[in-house]
Amino acid sequence: MARAGLAELDEVCSEVRELGHLRFSHLARLFRAFGKRLASALEALRERRVKKYVFRPSGRVVWTVVGKEKEYIVMPGAPYCSCDDFYFRVIDGEVRLCYHIIAQRLAECLNWHEVVECDDEEYEALVEELRGHEAGGGASSHN
Repeated sequence: MARAGLAELDEVCSEVRELGHLRFSHLARLFRAFGKRLASALEALRERRVKKYVFRPSGRVVWTVVGKEKEYIVMPGAPYCSCDDFYFRVIDGEVRLCYHIIAQRLAECLNWHEVVECDDEEYEALVEELRGHEAGGGASSHN
C-alpha cells in the first residue's frame, strides 16, 4: 500500500520538476492517495518547516521536517521518517506515508525548503539531537 502512494508521489514530483510548478490536477491526485496527510504536508511547506542540512565538505545531506512535537528525520531514499505515525501506521500498512515524507518530497521537487549549511564535524551532534538524545557538551558524545 505504501509503495502505491510513493509511486504516485514520485510521478507527480517528476511532472512538477518538468513543469516547474504544481497544478490543481496534481493536488487532486495526491489528495486521493493521501487524504488529510496531504493537507498537513502542504501546511508544512507553506510554513517553511522542511529543512535540508548540507554538510561541508562531504556534501552529506540530512532532511528534516519540523512537526507538531519535534523535528523529524526524513530519509527520502528509504523512504523513512522518525515520527510515530511512520512507526505505528505506515509500517503496519494502515496508511501510505506520513505527511513528513510527503512534505519532504514536494519541498525537494518544488525547491521550497530551507537549506542549512553545516561543517562535517557537526553531523553527529545534529543527528543525536534529532534522535532525541543529549548531544553532549561539545565535540564528544556519551553512549
